[in-house]
Amino acid sequence: MRYLITGITGFAGPHLANLLHSEGHEVHGLVRCSNGRENDIRDVVPDSTFSSIRFVYADLRNARAVDRVMLDCDYHGVFHLAAQSHPPTSFRDPVGTMEDNVIGSANLIQAIADRQPECKLMFCSTSEVYGNVGTDGRLISEDDAIMPANPYGASKAATDLYLQERVASKVIKGFATRAFSHTGPRRGKNFSISSDAFQIARMMRGYQDKVLKVGNLDSVRVVADVRDTVRAYYLLMLSENRRSVYNVCGDVPRPMRYFTERLIEISGLDGVRPQVDPELYRPIDIRYQHGDSTALKLETRWSPDIDIDRTLSDLLSYWFDKLGA
Repeated sequence: MRYLITGITGFAGPHLANLLHSEGHEVHGLVRCSNGRENDIRDVVPDSTFSSIRFVYADLRNARAVDRVMLDCDYHGVFHLAAQSHPPTSFRDPVGTMEDNVIGSANLIQAIADRQPECKLMFCSTSEVYGNVGTDGRLISEDDAIMPANPYGASKAATDLYLQERVASKVIKGFATRAFSHTGPRRGKNFSISSDAFQIARMMRGYQDKVLKVGNLDSVRVVADVRDTVRAYYLLMLSENRRSVYNVCGDVPRPMRYFTERLIEISGLDGVRPQVDPELYRPIDIRYQHGDSTALKLETRWSPDIDIDRTLSDLLSYWFDKLGA
C-alpha cells in the first residue's frame, strides 16, 4: 500500500516512515519546501528506508498546492502529522499556529474529499484538547469535554471537531488520534524531557556546567515511547475504525521529576543540580493528565511495549551522538 506522511521531517514522522517501510509499504513524505531539510531525518532513518521514500513538496496553507499533491498520486491513506506543535510557541504566535494547524488541515481534508474520497485520513490531534479535564486523577475518555488550555490545543480541537463532522457527513473517511505525552529519539529540545536529555548530553560532552534548567517538575504525565505511539497510528489505519476519535496513551502516570531524575541516573553524572527556569513554565500548565486508551486497545490489541528506561536511554544517546557529530 502507498501512504503519505505530512510532517515527515518532524518528530514522529520519521519513526512512522521506518515502521511503514518495515511493513512493506510505499512511503511518500510531504515537505513544505525543497531546501534539503528532508535529509535531517537521517538521524533516525537508516539509508535503506530513506532512499525508498518519495518526497513531495507543498505548503499545506496553499490550497492549490495541496490539491495538486492529491491529484498527482493515489494513496491508500494519509497520516497527517504536520503541525506547529509546541504549546509555548502557540502563546507567542497564536495566529500563526491557527494558520498552520487549522487552515492547513482544512485544505488537506478538502483536497482528499475532492480528489481521493476513498483515501483514509488519520489526523494527529492531541491530549492538549482536554486541557485540565482529569485533574481529579481520573482517566480521560474520548467522550470527555474538550476544554483546551492553550492556543495549540485550541487549534487542534478545531480540526478535531471539523474532521468528526466531515466523517459523520460521509464527506471523507478518517479518524483522529489524541496522543498523550510521548518522547524518544528526535524529540525537539524545546520540549520537556528532551530538554533535560539535551542539557545532560551537553554536560556529558563537557559543553555545559551541571546546572540543569527545568520547568514544573510536579505536573504528572503518562509518557509513552514515540515508536509505540506511531505503531498505534498504523494499527488504527488498518482497522475498521468503529469510532472517529481514539486516545493513545501509556499506562503509568509519573511526576515530571521522575523523568528528570532518571535521566541523570542513566547519564552516570554526579552533582547535576536541577534549577527551575521561569521561561520553561507555561502560562497555564496542565497539572495532571492520564488517558483511557481502551477503545484503541480493544480495536487493535495495541499496548505500549517499550519500557520507559529504554526510551530515556535512547533519547539521551540520541542527543549525545548528535552533539558529537
